[in-house]
Formats: sequence, structure tokens, C-alpha cells
Amino acid sequence: MLTGGHSDAAIMLKAMRSALGENDMMAVRLIELHRVLKPTGSLYLHCDPTASHYLKTLLDGVFDRPNFVNEIIWKRTTTKSDFAQGAKNWPRIHDVILYYAKDVTSLKVFNQPFTKYDDDYVLDKYNKIDEDGRRYMLDNLTAPGAGSRGHPQYELMGVTRFRRYGREKMQGLVAEGRIVQPSPGAVPRFKRYLDEMRGIAVGDCWTDVNAVNSQAEERLGYPTQKPVALLERIIAASSNEGDVVLDPFCGCGTTVHAAQKLKRQWIGIDVTHLAIALIERRLNEAFPGIAYEVHGVPRDADAARDLAERDKHEFQKWIVATISGQPYKGGKRGMDRGIDGYLHFRDADNKPQLAVISVKGGGIKSGDIRDLKGTMEREGAALGVFLTLKEPTREMEKEAASAGLFESGGKKFAKLQILTAAEVIDGRRPQVPFGHTESLKRASRETDDRQARLL
Repeated sequence: MLTGGHSDAAIMLKAMRSALGENDMMAVRLIELHRVLKPTGSLYLHCDPTASHYLKTLLDGVFDRPNFVNEIIWKRTTTKSDFAQGAKNWPRIHDVILYYAKDVTSLKVFNQPFTKYDDDYVLDKYNKIDEDGRRYMLDNLTAPGAGSRGHPQYELMGVTRFRRYGREKMQGLVAEGRIVQPSPGAVPRFKRYLDEMRGIAVGDCWTDVNAVNSQAEERLGYPTQKPVALLERIIAASSNEGDVVLDPFCGCGTTVHAAQKLKRQWIGIDVTHLAIALIERRLNEAFPGIAYEVHGVPRDADAARDLAERDKHEFQKWIVATISGQPYKGGKRGMDRGIDGYLHFRDADNKPQLAVISVKGGGIKSGDIRDLKGTMEREGAALGVFLTLKEPTREMEKEAASAGLFESGGKKFAKLQILTAAEVIDGRRPQVPFGHTESLKRASRETDDRQARLL
């Protein structure tokens, strides 16, 4: 960083290192994002108020201060009454979105979003209804005099004023019935229809986009999930159909979901196999038949073996997520009590049931199956799933069969099921009632409908 071409960024980073310690991850990524960004492109960085001031300083160094465009405040929640009663500080209810251009003089795309008028405003201002049932208001047609912008002065319906429009356009409006004289001798007014208005232009303080709470329909169970409406607003404002959107920290895929919905091209990057598996599932459920490519995840047994040899923990998260399981404690490292993941499902009586998952990315033995049986008994699990890189031995298969069967709705399922990585890659999944699990919520199928209220 210090010897690279971004001298301003290096100076900022050196100063922040002195004050805050070494944590250069974001600096390196911002420089690379600046490098790949088109001259006409822009970058949005979402952060919380505890980091926004440091990141803004860093972005000034990477992008150059004149290319700062906006600091957007996103009100993501409301104040909780129980917090307010014993509060010692102002409740923190907003995040920050920093908006920079690669070159502000070359920035060509900005599609101003609008929101609907407030009902009280409509009733107060657009308080007239014509014979066609269209709501309208009578707006001003006068303009400042010749000394400011040179607006023309002429007589209209017996009244002389400086006018907002020239004579020819004004006569056209009169012919259309758009000019109204409220009373004889009164100043003519313009008939402005509500259904012709786009609404209120959205500024840099967003209070109309709700966070993804525990009851939200779009919630998938990913801890840092952002609302689709938030990303739709950003993408719709700063790109056009067919443009390319890149999210280098795509998490559960909200950005690529919104980009696909708005007919943009897109690239998403994440370092965890859990995130990639969730994004694949989300896209397939929301956009059936969607075509995309995934790079960096196992597509055959050799690739699975390579992942296990390089990082057994990532292999574990990948294979658990691929069968739609939920990694133990979200995939965090630590004591797992013999559990690497869960599958949640319902039986024929709609009763919630649990399957525990055990993963082995190295050597295996029949004792591993006995350990899983013990874990199932301890956890009260209806089923157990043993995921292995290597082929199970005949003794392991016999041990699994000895666990018995789980009956539901007149059907029988092996209580302990063994799947190899190769079988998982080929599409085989654990057998559970109704053939589906509920570890992560399914994404709703998208239609062509857009969230016009935010666009």
C-alpha cells in the first residue's frame, strides 16, 4: 500500500494505522474496486456510524475528494420504547451509505427516484377533481421578471404578468383546457394533475426502506441480510438495464437478486461457501431457469477433495449448505459437540423435526457412525446425516442401517443416512418427509413487478 500508486490513500492509511492499529482489509479492496471501475461508474459503500468517518477519509484518498457525491443516511429501524426508558445515549437507528464516482465529471447515469405523496398532502394540495374524476391542483404560472431569467411579459385572459412559458406554449395549454381563471379578473392558473406527477424526489435521507426484521417475508435467515428495496433503489438510480453491477461482499445475494430483477448484468463475490450456496438456492427459487456461472466451488469429487485438504472447515460449511443444511453456530469455529449442522423439517403431522449432520473431510471409521447415533439420541433428533469425502465402508453402512427407520405419513426413511461428497455434487440429498427442509427460508419467486414506490 505504502509503495503503490495511491499516495493519498497511503498517507490516510498510515495515519489511521497510527491511531487505530493494523486492519488494512478494506483499504486494499477499495483500491482494487477503484481500479476495475469504469470512468462512468460509481461505488456505494454501506457501513455503520462507528466506521463511516474512517472509511470516508480512506475513500477520499482512493477516489480523490472531488469525486465524493453523497453521504446517504438510511433509517433502518425505529427507536424501541424499552431502550428509550433507560437510555444513556441517543438510540442508534441509522446506517451510512457513502456514494463516490470514479470521475464525477464523467458520471452519466443518475435516475432520480421518487416516492408517493403523503395522503394528507394530496388531500390538502390536490383538492380538486374534474369531470373525469382526475384529482388536480391550480398551480402558479407567473415567473420572476426580465431582470432574472428574461421571462416574457404578456397579457393572458385580461391579466398581464411575467409568464413561466412563452406565448406559443401558453396558447397550446389554453387550447388543451389546462389554463383556468378562477374568477373574472383573477390571475390564470395552471391545472396540474396528480396522476402526471412523479411524486417527491428522494433525497439523501432514506426513511421509507424498512430493514429485514424477523417477520419480514423476504427474510432468509442470513444475519446481515439487507432489504431488496434498498439495493433496488441504489441499482435503479445509478445504472440502466444491461449495465454491470458488482458486489464484492455479496453475503446472501441481495444485490445480485435486485440486479437480476432490474435486468442488469451482475457479478457477486464472497469468500464463504455458505454464502455462495445460499445465493445459488436463492436465485434458483426466485428466478426459475436463470442461467449463471459459479467459480471457486467444488464441481466434482477431485475439487471437493482439494477443498477438504486446503480447509476442512470450509469443506464442512460448503457441503452442509449444499444440502440446504444450517451450519452449527452459523459455521463459526469451536467446540461442536459432535454436530456440524442441522436440517429442520416437518413430518406428516406438520410437527417440526430435527436432523443432525456430521461431516468428515478426512479418514472415516465405523466409530464415526456410532458417535452420530449417540448425538442423535442426546439431541432427540429424528434423523442423522453423515456427509463424507470418502466412500463409506460396508461396516459403516451396516452400523447406519442398525439405527432403524423413521416413519411418517405411511412412508419410511432411514434414520441415519450416509452421503458422499460426489453424491452431493451429483444432486443427491437426504431423504426427509415431503422432500424438503426448513433450515433456511425459501426465497419467493419473482415476477416482472417492480417496487415502483421506491424507484
